[in-house]
Order: sequence, then C-alpha cells, then structure tokens
Amino acid sequence: MLRKLLILGVFAGTSASIPIVYQSNPQLVESLLRSAAPGKQTVETQPGVNLASVPDKPAAPLPMGRRVVVAADDRGHFSSAFKLNGRQIDGMIDTGATLVAINISTARRIGLSLNPSEFTHEVSTANGTIKAAVAVIDRLQIGSITVNEVQTIVLDDKALRTNLIGMSFLNRLDKYQVENGTLLLVQ
Repeated sequence: MLRKLLILGVFAGTSASIPIVYQSNPQLVESLLRSAAPGKQTVETQPGVNLASVPDKPAAPLPMGRRVVVAADDRGHFSSAFKLNGRQIDGMIDTGATLVAINISTARRIGLSLNPSEFTHEVSTANGTIKAAVAVIDRLQIGSITVNEVQTIVLDDKALRTNLIGMSFLNRLDKYQVENGTLLLVQ
C-alpha cells in the first residue's frame, strides 16, 4: 500500500511540474513529445529555434516553363500525338528507348530521305537484330513543348509499328515524372 502511494505521489508531482517545465523550456517538452509520438522522427533543436515556425518538409519549388501532361492508356503506356518537323504523328513515350525511334514511313512523311546505304547500324530488338539508320529530326513537339535537333533512329516498318519517343527527347527536358497514371513533361 505504501508503495502504491509513493508511486502515486511521484506521478502527481511530475504531472504538476509539466506546466512549469514547459514555461521555462518549451523546446525540451516539444522535443520529448515528438520523440514519444509513433512514426515521428526525433528532431534535435538548438536554443532559440521556434519549432512551430519550421515546416516538416520544405515546399518544393514549382518548375517554371511549359508543361504537358500525358495520361496513360488502358495498358499503362503513354501514347500521344506529336509533331515531327511540323507533321503530326502518333507515338508512345518510352523511357527504355535510348533514342527517338521512327519507322521508314514516318521518316518519309516528315521529310527525312534516307538511302539504303545509310542503314548501317545494327539494333537489337525483341524480334532480333536489324539494320537501322541514324538521323536528326529538326523539331519535335508535344503540346507546348518543342525540342530542336533530336537524334533519332529509323527502322524498317515491319520492325517498328509504333513510333517511340525515347531519351534523346526526354533528356532535353527540365523534368519528366510519372505520377498517378499521368506523365508530366516540363520544359
């Protein structure tokens, strides 16, 4: 019984002293409360720092410039209409493709004339190794974003049915990010 009274007295004395400790050193009490809260990280404070005015996460600056959002299709691919050298074509954005890849029909539509002798590069595809030509697209546009002089690879129509917008375009942007089924492009 005496033991219970002693524990109760210590508890009551500690409880009564919390407001006094808080008034004399609020950072200490806030630090103790933060360390006791589950899932929160302990933050060590320096004297004179008011934690109430410091945000948990700094606000990320919004990127400036032009933005385009492309929604994923039913298969999760980011397909869209693009303009290559001013001509509209359909394509799919592919972060796994090193270069923009177009087929011969598309190359002709956008004004790239290639000789058979230019198909000297070997490219590995899902269907095996094929010959390809390297070219430069003067202007590639999607929405309000324009990138000039984009390196591309031209493949046979049978080898490439869908034009791919690869990293030779994406690396020239300020930012690209996938989130919630959309692809954000920022220039």
